[in-house]
Amino acid sequence: MAQPATEPARSASTPPPGRPDAAPAAGTPEEAAEAAMGLDMLLVDAARGPLRRMVPPAGTALRFGSALVRRPDVLARRGGELVRELGKVVVGRSELEPGKKDKRFADPAWRGNPLLKRSMQAHLATARLAWELIEDADLDWQDDERIRFTATNLVDALAPSNVPGLNPVSLKAVIDTGGASAIKGLRRLIRDLASPPRVPTMVEPDAFTVGEDLASTPGAVVFRTEVFELIQYRPTTETVRSLPLLMVPPTINKYYVADMAPGRSIVEHYVSAGQQVFMMSWRNPDQRHADWDLDTYGQAVLDAMDAMEQVTGSEQVAVQSICSGGIITAMVLAHLAATGRQDRVAAASYAVTVLDWSRAGTISALMDEDAVRAATEKSRKKGYLDGAQLAEVFAWLRPNDLVWNYWVNNYLQGKPPPNFDILYWNADTTRMAAALHRDFIDVAVGNTLTEPGKATMLGTPVDLSKVTVDSYITAGIADHICPWQSCYRSTQLLGGQSRFVLSTNGHIASLVNPPGNPKSTFQVAKSTPPDPDRWLAQAETVKGSWWPDFMSWLGERSGEDVPAPRELGGNGLEVLAEAPGTYVFDK
Repeated sequence: MAQPATEPARSASTPPPGRPDAAPAAGTPEEAAEAAMGLDMLLVDAARGPLRRMVPPAGTALRFGSALVRRPDVLARRGGELVRELGKVVVGRSELEPGKKDKRFADPAWRGNPLLKRSMQAHLATARLAWELIEDADLDWQDDERIRFTATNLVDALAPSNVPGLNPVSLKAVIDTGGASAIKGLRRLIRDLASPPRVPTMVEPDAFTVGEDLASTPGAVVFRTEVFELIQYRPTTETVRSLPLLMVPPTINKYYVADMAPGRSIVEHYVSAGQQVFMMSWRNPDQRHADWDLDTYGQAVLDAMDAMEQVTGSEQVAVQSICSGGIITAMVLAHLAATGRQDRVAAASYAVTVLDWSRAGTISALMDEDAVRAATEKSRKKGYLDGAQLAEVFAWLRPNDLVWNYWVNNYLQGKPPPNFDILYWNADTTRMAAALHRDFIDVAVGNTLTEPGKATMLGTPVDLSKVTVDSYITAGIADHICPWQSCYRSTQLLGGQSRFVLSTNGHIASLVNPPGNPKSTFQVAKSTPPDPDRWLAQAETVKGSWWPDFMSWLGERSGEDVPAPRELGGNGLEVLAEAPGTYVFDK
């Protein structure tokens, strides 16, 4: 089905039909943050550079062109429709309107000024044609997504709202400031172009301070290796659950996505619920660490468990992992199952984690064998995958939200971007060791975790069906990076009992989802049938954040309450540094 006439063509910033109303409006920092994470796109395009993906593979372009050439009647009809619509635009009779959530044309001048209205409607008509031609070509889903990505990037870039002197908000800014906005905007443009990622700044570099208003939950580093620091958080309750929780963050960006500003911190909430919490803070690797692979990070998780046992005396732990950290955790649990040590883990949680990459969404569709080889070779030569390149790729994934929205704000209006903690975290990039980059590519492209023995961890074959630990799996219903259906398939791969929770919002906002937001809800069901749509049909909606639900689920698996420890560390492990530690500051 083609897009409605009043909607712009589907693009990276105009989600497909069915997107829930709970998703934040386009053009807001929250919406930008939804696109601030990814994995399979990172694996390939961050090494090759985003502009390479703007041009679809030759085979895809050929199939798209051939499909249209074989339907000359459709081409003629679409061309005629465009000509007639443009004619209506010229004489002022077109009824084309932007979508309700399209903030690009929110200024009243886009409707009140005849010239601006015509330029807007001509753009919408052209965008609609692009969408319809893609629909008419009826390509397979991978070619469809590749062509759609290219077409919508071009369409978004050519929007009249991006043109200096044409966008009314830029003209008003110039008048209001006597021209100062233009000078400030030019300065911002020059500054952003001077260094990677060479996209508009989404948050000011001094908007937050790590350790003061982010990653500020009290605690201390009690264990350190070359790969990670282990932070133990200071209890705030008289008693704590005897079984400690190990948090395994993603290997992309810093750990404090789980410890945002006070009141928005997952760690803070868990500690206040009486949970003993330990956090792994990954070191930012450089060329010296090119050989760090999945086994390196898997061993690090085991080392963290050993340290926790030494500090707490508990032979069992619970684990909560996030995104790429979830892949590592699942493989470690498979290793423990294969070596008869699965009893070390009493419960596991996987947040926005995809283990089955058979059809993870737009991003995986954009990979091909040449791209994969080029990506691994490029990072191998350098020794790591650069975080700034990753940020650039992320930005161009959703150009309207992450590029053009800030183009207008920062450059055309000369204004600083609004402060938003998630975007600050997103800009605090890290590198990825070349070997880990290669291994993640193998996992994602080969979908190796879905077949027993196709992947290995620490020398043992990975069979996720042997992982019988109870699992708590969360996803975001508007997550276009790790689609909830792909996250859901973990319930079928893992061998134990699963509780699947589907939160409002997307990849990051579904995670950073503190209690108290009246718009937050999550869905949950008593069983996890194979079909995610069947699960959705039987799920009930619960108001509020999933954080308290997870604490209740975990509490049933965390043993008796015991007096909270008065000191951090112990039993031979001394405090090495106050939280947030030292690795989090590595640039």
